[in-house]
Amino acid sequence: MAEGPDSTTAEPSAPATPRSPSGPRGARRGFPSAPARCGRVDGLDGLRTLAVALVLVYHVEPDLMPGGSVAVDLFFTISGFVITRLLLAEYVRTGRIALLSFYRRRWRRLVPALLVLCAVCAVLGAATSLWAFDGAWQAAGLAAAFVVNLVRAAQPGPYSGLTGPLAHTWSLGVEEQFYLLWPLILLALLHRLRARAVLLCTAALCALPVLWRCVLWAPDAAHRIYNGTDTRADQLLAGALVAVVLARLRADDPRLALLRTWTARLCWPALALLLLVGWRVPVTQDAGAWTALWYTAGFLAVAAVSATLVTALELHPDGRLSRLLSLAPLSWTGRNLSYGLYLWHYPVVRLLASLGMTEGRLATTVLLTGVLALLSYWFVERPVLRRGRQRKTTGQRGDTNVRGLRDSAGRGR
Repeated sequence: MAEGPDSTTAEPSAPATPRSPSGPRGARRGFPSAPARCGRVDGLDGLRTLAVALVLVYHVEPDLMPGGSVAVDLFFTISGFVITRLLLAEYVRTGRIALLSFYRRRWRRLVPALLVLCAVCAVLGAATSLWAFDGAWQAAGLAAAFVVNLVRAAQPGPYSGLTGPLAHTWSLGVEEQFYLLWPLILLALLHRLRARAVLLCTAALCALPVLWRCVLWAPDAAHRIYNGTDTRADQLLAGALVAVVLARLRADDPRLALLRTWTARLCWPALALLLLVGWRVPVTQDAGAWTALWYTAGFLAVAAVSATLVTALELHPDGRLSRLLSLAPLSWTGRNLSYGLYLWHYPVVRLLASLGMTEGRLATTVLLTGVLALLSYWFVERPVLRRGRQRKTTGQRGDTNVRGLRDSAGRGR
């Protein structure tokens, strides 16, 4: 995400305008803070670092962090928030959302690094006898197509070895499928409805997955619910709802002041609650009635807690929690390495297990994963993103030159 203005900078007061009509222009006027809320939030980058650390510990030492998978829920909410605020800012500035450009940016950000991981796993599967990479070429194909979550959702019993060392990419499948659909839905809402109605529709969409999970719930439907994009969409939409709400409120709106006050009070309890879930709650184990509650209403409850935390970090960049999570090592890692850390940690865990390592496994996993994430960042992700920015700059210059020629031609006539 590109650097932008401070998200809490007050906007100049706008002159009073008549009630705007429905349609694109009316919706654009209804999001006065959207352009100011598209900059980077260092606290969210630090929160990403914390989340990926929880997931790593959960996969290496599940007894230490039996509920560490809750960090994936947090990732979903952060993603929904970040993507939606960027889409809203673009819509307010230009009156449209350039969908092809959006999908290209997502492709450059996610796919090249994933393809490198898939290739490495496939080679290890073909060239070694390590059990962790048996059939890795099949897993690589599923991961590259972002359908691992669909495969896992279709398995009512224990997970098969089909997705092997890339089973963790189920969450990437959920996010990519959301990225494919949500911009289309949001654009349709923005074109057809007033801003307030867009907000209400987003809130209503958050509730639908809960009802759907209640309909689907059965002990043998746990995998279906856990891995389905339709059954996890409320966690992404909770972040989207935060973005819509904040874009709706001017800097001098008393409701924003109230929101700022309450999120300041609740941010530390929200973080503590998420950490407590990670430490004590066996999210992915069969715990009878507790599991049924978690797999129906629990996902939305975690999304609400995560949304509170995200809102607090957005509205309080100078708060103690924001300053803590904005420390350079945390924010830099979350901004540049969190994706690579998530990609590489699970294959590393399986590699070390297949080599029979038991002592020092957590420290070795952290070290090896960190090295691989750095290599991915420096040699894959960063160059690809840089080339994308250069193409964009070149295209913008070309557009400017074309406009200049047209203007000159017009003056000549």
